[in-house]
Amino acid sequence: MIEVRHLTKKYGAFTAVNDVSFTVEKRKIYGFLGPNGAGKSTTMNIITGCLAPTSGTVTVNGHDIYEDPIGAKASVGYLPELPPLYPDMTPEEYLLFVGEAKGLESVHLDQHVDAVMETTRLTEVKDRLIRNLSKGYRQRVGIAQAILGDPEIVILDEPTVGLDPLQIIEIRDLIRRLGEDHTVILSSHILSEISAVCDTVIIISRGRIVASDTLEHLTASADGRRIITLDARGAYDRVEEILRGLSGADRVSVSHGLNGCIRALVETAADLDLREDVFRLFAAADCPIVEMTTNDVSLEDVFLRLTEEPADDGEVPGIRAALDAADGADDEEENETEEEAEAEEEAPDAGSADAEEDADSPYYDAPKDKKSGKANKDKRKKDPDDYTPLFGGKE
Repeated sequence: MIEVRHLTKKYGAFTAVNDVSFTVEKRKIYGFLGPNGAGKSTTMNIITGCLAPTSGTVTVNGHDIYEDPIGAKASVGYLPELPPLYPDMTPEEYLLFVGEAKGLESVHLDQHVDAVMETTRLTEVKDRLIRNLSKGYRQRVGIAQAILGDPEIVILDEPTVGLDPLQIIEIRDLIRRLGEDHTVILSSHILSEISAVCDTVIIISRGRIVASDTLEHLTASADGRRIITLDARGAYDRVEEILRGLSGADRVSVSHGLNGCIRALVETAADLDLREDVFRLFAAADCPIVEMTTNDVSLEDVFLRLTEEPADDGEVPGIRAALDAADGADDEEENETEEEAEAEEEAPDAGSADAEEDADSPYYDAPKDKKSGKANKDKRKKDPDDYTPLFGGKE
């Protein structure tokens, strides 16, 4: 459906998107996850043809987004973070306008508009002005314009931002229904939203893709190992014997559990899931399993691990390192002595004509460097009558 290859976007010396590559398959819901400023919206704008990349390619249904933009965009419906609404129109008027702009046949346009209003539950407010609608309904209007014309791909950038809990639940419901017939790319920095509705998660940090996998594989691989914990009813020796017939396990341990159960731990590689094999072996041995769980690493754990690590080239520090560096700089500035600041104030650029002229001005406050500014504040505290305010006159 969508092929993104070596996508890069630079703004001067700042790189917003750095060599991003990924593939989107049919009829899945993809979560594009990252912290604020990670490059999510920039990537979405490039994929939809709203923004030109510095380098790289984007192909939608075999159409290059820049060599054949009409062919590529015909397959895409897009909801930006700020929905492109006209507040003086009603939802019905707005959707009719968008349908004409998309080139939908006028003979079927009313049917298309009625269908998307029914899907997004806008029918009851179709004749109210958009400016009088709640945030949730305005988001629905934005989603309605994205799916108008039945595009194969629907891209939603932060669709639940600013909504109340009930509205969020309703929008998530709508996204799940869209995923039954469309490919959906959902951009968000809200972890619960991604884990609630998405099949596959793409995590971007500082403009780079740091992970792309199903939610289950992502959480399993983050821990490095998979551990199955089960409680079964039966004799201790019998449980040991059953587990000896389990292939693929790296380590098995058996102990006495609670309520007369035998507890077993089965450790495997992160990408190997033996739960079905364990179930079959115990069922065949007529040894009932009371409970079976795996070690669960949350998406939040994965997200923090991946986004706090420094970039591979070492040029950009991790989040914690950046905060530590900022704290150190603040401490160093606070440790400047009052004597050093006053000494610098007493020795200005006397040869500067601009300095002499500024000193006579009623708007003169102090030289604009930090130390001299501090000295000027201290002088004001010591002798308020000798201080000239920024806007002239005595205070």
